[in-house]
Amino acid sequence: MIPDISHLFNVISSRRFLEKKALNGEIPFYVCAYSPQEAVDMERLQRQLLNRLEQAGVKVLDINLYDLSIEILKERGIWAQLLDMEKSVSKDQLKELLQGVLDPEAHLVPAIAIKLAKSDFDVLFISGVGAVFPYIRSHNVLNNLQSTAKEKPTLMFFPGTYEHCQESGASLDLFGKLHDDKYYRAFDISHCEA
Repeated sequence: MIPDISHLFNVISSRRFLEKKALNGEIPFYVCAYSPQEAVDMERLQRQLLNRLEQAGVKVLDINLYDLSIEILKERGIWAQLLDMEKSVSKDQLKELLQGVLDPEAHLVPAIAIKLAKSDFDVLFISGVGAVFPYIRSHNVLNNLQSTAKEKPTLMFFPGTYEHCQESGASLDLFGKLHDDKYYRAFDISHCEA
């Protein structure tokens, strides 16, 4: 199901959200889950949301993990090599290689930190989560961002479900099928008030 753009706009543009009120000391991380089958509609909604927020004076830094990954690979001078290697190595070997060169702690989050430092923004959007699976896992990104992106609210657009359960805690279930990404510190934005 596609999230309601009016609800997202009202929450994100509210003083309560932007000033990190009512978090009880928690990190200002939010998840906007959506059905993977509606990814194209969600991309359109994200662009509309960005435009509405910009018109309302809310500055958003929008980071797509897939685009950032390619940028990192090109900056490190290994993009062309990876494209050539892809034909001759197994998927597991390629995945392992990408996991190393795009490790969230060593490479991805430091690249995000540089973008944060160079930008004047009110809210950080993280998208492209499905496009970087399986070599980048969303819970690893969020865990490593805790030390870097805690000054401003962060919203991750997530193709799947974000579920809270008394027995098993919380989980990010990518594509509604992969149930192993444990992450407990984000708020489900669909349950937030403006």
